[in-house]
Amino acid sequence: MVCGGFTCSKNALCSLNVVYMLVGLLLIGVAAWGKGFGLVSSIHIIGGVIAVGVFLLLIAIVGLIGAIHHHQVMLFFYMVVLFIVFLFQFGVSCSCLAMNRGQQEALLNSAWGMLENKTKTDLESQLNCCGLLNVTASQAQFDLDLQNCPALCKKNTVCYTCGDMMLTHATEALKILGGVGLFFSFTEILGVWLAVRYRNQKDPRANPSAFL
Repeated sequence: MVCGGFTCSKNALCSLNVVYMLVGLLLIGVAAWGKGFGLVSSIHIIGGVIAVGVFLLLIAIVGLIGAIHHHQVMLFFYMVVLFIVFLFQFGVSCSCLAMNRGQQEALLNSAWGMLENKTKTDLESQLNCCGLLNVTASQAQFDLDLQNCPALCKKNTVCYTCGDMMLTHATEALKILGGVGLFFSFTEILGVWLAVRYRNQKDPRANPSAFL
């Protein structure tokens, strides 16, 4: 059977979904490890990562079962959801690659405002910094964060803001994030193409005379 036939499409789709399952389990494991070792204390961050891992795991299971049994409904559901995920992830990845410094600062301000105080102090302790950005627009919030800051740098004359430290590596990090996101988005469109192709192929074991 040449590649592109029923067996090859089935094996390729199964292999792709096994990879998705491993990635989903990895996300769940990393989130649990980070919580267990106290690296991240915010339940929202942990819950978000676990939710993404569980979602990816469930979609991969649906795709794997659909591929093994050549189930038309499950394969249709799988490729529709995967295509929606592709559109969302492709858009986010392109945004990461095109984001300038002003947009990075706005994103950091938005994310910082949603963090719990415990998460902020943990971050300040780990990065040895205080507050986000010392700017006029958020001066009141910065003064409050500075008062509650547990970082050791407060004892010194110089203490950098967390925002400046993050922005130093933000461009490189966003490029890496965007590149990885683009790579996975193209594997998702590959999964959609394989699902469509495999779904429209006939199973030679179920009806051998169709190929005579």
